[in-house]
Amino acid sequence: MPVFATWNINSIRPRLEHLSDWLRLRQPDVVMLQETKVLNDAFPREAVEDLGYNLAIHGQKTFNGVAILSRGPLEDVTTSLPGEPEDEQARYIEAVTTLNGQVYRVSSVYVPNGQEVGSDKFAYKLRFFERLRQHAERVLPQNEAWIMGGDYNVAPEPIDVYDPKGLDGTVCFHPSERAGFRALLYGGMRNAVRCIHEEERIYSWWDYRERAWERNHGLNIDHLLLSPAAADRLRDAGVDKDERAKDKPSDHVPVWCDVA
Repeated sequence: MPVFATWNINSIRPRLEHLSDWLRLRQPDVVMLQETKVLNDAFPREAVEDLGYNLAIHGQKTFNGVAILSRGPLEDVTTSLPGEPEDEQARYIEAVTTLNGQVYRVSSVYVPNGQEVGSDKFAYKLRFFERLRQHAERVLPQNEAWIMGGDYNVAPEPIDVYDPKGLDGTVCFHPSERAGFRALLYGGMRNAVRCIHEEERIYSWWDYRERAWERNHGLNIDHLLLSPAAADRLRDAGVDKDERAKDKPSDHVPVWCDVA
């Protein structure tokens, strides 16, 4: 069964050893990375290709950056999300790949954090969700097996945050953001992890500050969204929490799913 995964690596160069070790251990077929934080020519392409992956990269210096790694060929690559043509931030990449004769559409998404409720950056975040919804509205009628993985910077439900009452209305758990995410689900996408673990408290991110990891003060903000054609084949999903316990880790951990 092909394994699809998403991981906000929080800078590819200092985490390359962690990424390489995890690729050898997990053996995923497709990986969507976010926050690579390098221009395309600075991406450690050779190290990743030596592990058997083809690459599609949309980089940006110091900030953002997304990539797709696949054991199959990557074709029809696009690095822009319709809706805001002047947007130069490297936050979206999409491609078509073939694994064992089956064609999949795969996307790596890095939704803006939003910084502060009411700010221009928060408004940009809400527009980004609307652009994703409109794009999904165009793609889903094609009935493709589509996996859209990424750091969505939103915890959709109270079970996805360590303190639902205290965090209600804050960035990453604001009603407007949650509505933007739910719109993708109402449109037909399915959250892979929640299809398998409906009521389990699962986190994918722990802040570096205030001993959040040690206290398990996390948020579930990294998601794999599946089109109906992909969700019908879903067999398992989860998070590789142990990656957060390593020395100098990303503050996010990989989220994965098996699709038959």
